Amino acid sequence: MIIKKLGARIRELRLKTGLSQEKFSLKIGMDRTYYASVENGKRNISIINIKKIADGLTISLGDLFKNL
Repeated sequence: MIIKKLGARIRELRLKTGLSQEKFSLKIGMDRTYYASVENGKRNISIINIKKIADGLTISLGDLFKNL
Protein backbone atom coordinates (compact mmCIF):
# COMPACT_ATOMS: atom_id res chain seq x y z
CA MET A 1 0.00 0.00 0.00
CA ILE A 2 1.40 3.37 -1.06
CA ILE A 3 0.51 5.13 2.23
CA LYS A 4 2.60 2.66 4.26
CA LYS A 5 5.48 2.83 1.78
CA LEU A 6 5.46 6.62 1.86
CA GLY A 7 5.41 6.63 5.66
CA ALA A 8 8.37 4.24 5.79
CA ARG A 9 10.27 6.39 3.27
CA ILE A 10 9.62 9.53 5.30
CA ARG A 11 10.76 7.79 8.50
CA GLU A 12 13.93 6.55 6.79
CA LEU A 13 14.81 10.04 5.57
CA ARG A 14 13.96 11.70 8.90
CA LEU A 15 16.19 9.28 10.78
CA LYS A 16 19.06 10.28 8.49
CA THR A 17 18.62 13.87 9.71
CA GLY A 18 19.06 12.71 13.31
CA LEU A 19 15.87 14.42 14.42
CA SER A 20 13.17 12.85 16.57
CA GLN A 21 9.57 12.88 15.37
CA GLU A 22 8.88 15.66 17.84
CA LYS A 23 11.75 17.90 16.72
CA PHE A 24 11.06 17.29 13.04
CA SER A 25 7.33 17.97 13.38
CA LEU A 26 8.13 21.24 15.19
CA LYS A 27 10.57 22.16 12.42
CA ILE A 28 7.91 21.76 9.74
CA GLY A 29 5.00 23.16 11.77
CA MET A 30 3.00 19.95 11.97
CA ASP A 31 1.35 18.36 15.00
CA ARG A 32 3.53 15.52 16.30
CA THR A 33 0.70 13.02 16.60
CA TYR A 34 -0.43 13.77 13.05
CA TYR A 35 3.14 13.43 11.80
CA ALA A 36 3.59 10.13 13.67
CA SER A 37 0.45 8.76 12.02
CA VAL A 38 1.88 9.73 8.62
CA GLU A 39 5.08 7.79 9.31
CA ASN A 40 3.00 4.84 10.48
CA GLY A 41 1.02 4.83 7.23
CA LYS A 42 -2.26 5.69 8.92
CA ARG A 43 -3.00 8.99 7.15
CA ASN A 44 -4.04 9.85 3.65
CA ILE A 45 -1.84 12.93 3.71
CA SER A 46 -2.49 15.99 1.54
CA ILE A 47 0.01 17.20 -1.04
CA ILE A 48 0.47 20.40 1.00
CA ASN A 49 1.67 18.40 3.99
CA ILE A 50 3.81 16.15 1.79
CA LYS A 51 5.48 19.31 0.47
CA LYS A 52 6.11 20.53 4.05
CA ILE A 53 7.82 17.23 4.84
CA ALA A 54 9.93 17.28 1.68
CA ASP A 55 10.98 20.86 2.39
CA GLY A 56 11.85 19.91 5.98
CA LEU A 57 14.01 17.11 4.65
CA THR A 58 15.48 19.51 2.06
CA ILE A 59 14.63 17.18 -0.81
CA SER A 60 12.38 17.45 -3.85
CA LEU A 61 9.00 15.79 -4.07
CA GLY A 62 10.47 13.54 -6.75
CA ASP A 63 13.21 12.37 -4.40
CA LEU A 64 10.66 11.75 -1.65
CA PHE A 65 8.64 9.47 -3.93
CA LYS A 66 11.68 7.77 -5.47
CA ASN A 67 11.37 3.96 -5.62
CA LEU A 68 7.86 3.85 -4.20
